Amino acid sequence: MITAGIDMGSRSVKVVLLEQIKVEGAKEPSFAVKKAHLMLPGDLDADQAAEKAFDAALAEAGVTRDQVKSIFATGAGRGQVAFATEGVTEMTAGARGAVFMYPQARTVVDVGAEEGRGIKTDSDGKAIDFAGNEKCAAGAGSFAEAMSRALQLSLKEFGEASLKSDKSIPMNAQCTVFAESEVVSLIHSSTPKEDIAKAVLDAVASRVCAMVRRVGIEGNVVLIGGMGHNPGFVQSLKTAMDVDEVLLPELPEFVSALGCALIAAERLH
Repeated sequence: MITAGIDMGSRSVKVVLLEQIKVEGAKEPSFAVKKAHLMLPGDLDADQAAEKAFDAALAEAGVTRDQVKSIFATGAGRGQVAFATEGVTEMTAGARGAVFMYPQARTVVDVGAEEGRGIKTDSDGKAIDFAGNEKCAAGAGSFAEAMSRALQLSLKEFGEASLKSDKSIPMNAQCTVFAESEVVSLIHSSTPKEDIAKAVLDAVASRVCAMVRRVGIEGNVVLIGGMGHNPGFVQSLKTAMDVDEVLLPELPEFVSALGCALIAAERLH
């Protein structure tokens, strides 16, 4: 049995195809990710982007649409996935996917391009509490992206540069526009780029950590969402949360889509 999860983020569409495998004598069903596919919408409408990303994932996996028994969608644009069987919240999908990958996880930190959230989950991967940044970019990836442009660095270079700094420079601005002015001032004062990069990522991590503390930091912490690819942010988050380890999936941006596919499979039983 194959199910699909589609995460309609603000910058990209993530698709996961999941196959349920019957294991003789096993009490619980086993699942295997059949295909994960990402497509940037660009100038496409959300519904077109979803269709194209889904079709591309099916083609790469060698699966036809009629083989997919259920399609669940999540993300800010989930309501625009016309062919989805059902939609679930980002918190529900993120918690389920994170605990599937890391059964010991109880605190899920989800940081994408435009939003960040902290989720408390139980052992079954059900979200029992959450707190979000209420669409303020200062606690999400687009803030770091804007600041990296101000420093004329790629986002990858920006994250790597921050790891070379051991300085702590407070950033007081709560808005991307004003924070960019702070960065320009630091540049004009000849502050090294690596120190500025660390200051920015520390600021994002501090805001994210404040959200997570509202639901409580319990058990193992897992980071999902695109910011999981930024090593500087991961380090800043560990420091802000005062934890020794943050569990990091290989493809953190696909975890919510995975959670959708898992929930779709479970609802069929």
